[in-house]
Amino acid sequence: MRQSLGTILTAMVTPFDADLSLDEAALAALADQLLDHGSDGLVVAGTTGESPTLTDDEKERMFRCVVEVARGRGSVIAGTGSNDTAHSVHLTRRAEAAGVDAVLVVTPYYNKPPRAGLLEHFRTVAAATSLPLIIYNIPSRCVTNLPPELLAELAGVENIVAVKQANCDLDESRRLRELCDLGLYAGNDDMLFDIVAMGGWGGICVSSHLVGERMHQVADMAAAGRLEEARTLDDALMPLYRALFATTNPILVKAALGMSGCPVGGLRLPLVEASDEEGAALRLVLAQHHLV
Repeated sequence: MRQSLGTILTAMVTPFDADLSLDEAALAALADQLLDHGSDGLVVAGTTGESPTLTDDEKERMFRCVVEVARGRGSVIAGTGSNDTAHSVHLTRRAEAAGVDAVLVVTPYYNKPPRAGLLEHFRTVAAATSLPLIIYNIPSRCVTNLPPELLAELAGVENIVAVKQANCDLDESRRLRELCDLGLYAGNDDMLFDIVAMGGWGGICVSSHLVGERMHQVADMAAAGRLEEARTLDDALMPLYRALFATTNPILVKAALGMSGCPVGGLRLPLVEASDEEGAALRLVLAQHHLV
């Protein structure tokens, strides 16, 4: 069995100041808070971190900042993937130099490479680093799905250690478990229980910004075979999961952090603030979970 990088890995938001510049002080404070409240590791500059609107220099500053906070306390996984293999290699090398523990590499989006191109993309990025690599399969954003058979082939690459599976077809995840020992992380919060119950490593989560300890309980119970207890706790969290994803992530998790007393600033266009209606619905659910 390959070694896990942790059970609950929080896909961090990127805090911005009033002019939407990177707020490193707020980033460090948020990393510290998350590591103290249920996160075994932190994913920096992923989808939730608004990676499409971050420069490479900003990403490297973030990697170094969070590595410093997390030293000895948890893993740091850098989002370094894009739809350009050469750029992904370049950023992966910068992340390794910054001291991160692993990289998260998304399926190339928009250019829709064929199967052979997908295989070569991930192999090329993996060959450029000594770090563990987590593949990020998110067909809802990338159009292309990575089927279990393709992922199992990539599992033959020594430092490709896991997949963040944001494909909600659980049968594909079960098939992957049958084919190989590639680590499996839930890529959607509402998949955490099911993924751990089938032997996965945990989740790369968003709601763990707010309920990391409770999500860790779900995973721990499921891993221990206490499935009924885990399911009950997971069911109780479902309204929060739905509320945070009622519109495009990370709009509502940033709003929720502000409501809960941990302001992280606004969003860079083309993302926009939550509407009044979205904010009111979110606040109601947060209140029900004693988070405001």
